[in-house]
Amino acid sequence: MPNNPVWIPHDELLTYEEITRIVGILASMGVSKVRLTGGEPLVRNDVEKLVAMIASTRGVESLSMTTNGFLLAEKAGKLKEAGLQSVTVSLHSLKSERYEVIVGRKGAFGRVVDGIRAALSVGLRPVKINCVVTRGCNDDEILDFAELARETGTVVRFIEYMPFDGQRLWDTKRVVSGREIVERISSVYGLKPLPREAGSTAKVYRFSDGAPGEINIVTSMTEPFCGDCDRIRLKADGKIVPCLFSNDEYDIKQLIRSGASDEELELFIRRVFYMKSPGVEALLSSKKLAPHIRPMHTIGG
Repeated sequence: MPNNPVWIPHDELLTYEEITRIVGILASMGVSKVRLTGGEPLVRNDVEKLVAMIASTRGVESLSMTTNGFLLAEKAGKLKEAGLQSVTVSLHSLKSERYEVIVGRKGAFGRVVDGIRAALSVGLRPVKINCVVTRGCNDDEILDFAELARETGTVVRFIEYMPFDGQRLWDTKRVVSGREIVERISSVYGLKPLPREAGSTAKVYRFSDGAPGEINIVTSMTEPFCGDCDRIRLKADGKIVPCLFSNDEYDIKQLIRSGASDEELELFIRRVFYMKSPGVEALLSSKKLAPHIRPMHTIGG
């Protein structure tokens, strides 16, 4: 996050009822997995109410959340009770001082670790940990994170560094490839690959010796998976984003607030989904990557 972000006026945000209505329409179209992400979902007041509303929506089979973990310790129990099934916590270093430099917040590391412990203790499963690996920053911790997975039974997701900082200059030298990450872990712990689920963003590995935990590798930059991507994102301000690697977004809020029927909203969703960008594969091949990338914090939902 920048030091002085531009905040969206509250009346420009979708209400929980509007979000749930859209989720219901998507579920009727075959979407069964819902993830609350951001931005940071736990800053929304009474977010557990939204969780309960979505969890009770017909057709929703999986409900998860991605969070920075800062507020998770105090919210984990309520979220589980409301119907949240799993949680992913962003944690880019296991060294407290390094982590706090990365996120720009003193005292954050302990709170995030407490949040992970709380998620495990209340029975959220799986608990996943997102680690964006950046050369020269935290790539010396790859084995430490692998050991964390083995010790705690968590799923550690190593993610290739992507240009979501809003900067025009994109330094590919900072990318640590998924292949290199697997090689480093395999030099100490044997890894057994599992079949990739269609539409999945991650390559999945288990430890060959049967140890608990799991390793996921997200190769957005070196081995993109755009070909079978079937994801769609709804921002907090009512914009639909078919592809994170495109600035294209489409306003469904104005339709809702002008009295559109569910049938009209479904038609709109189908139309914008099929306008999905070719994705990062096309951007990388065309050398037009940098100008297309927005700061990740502006996605917001």
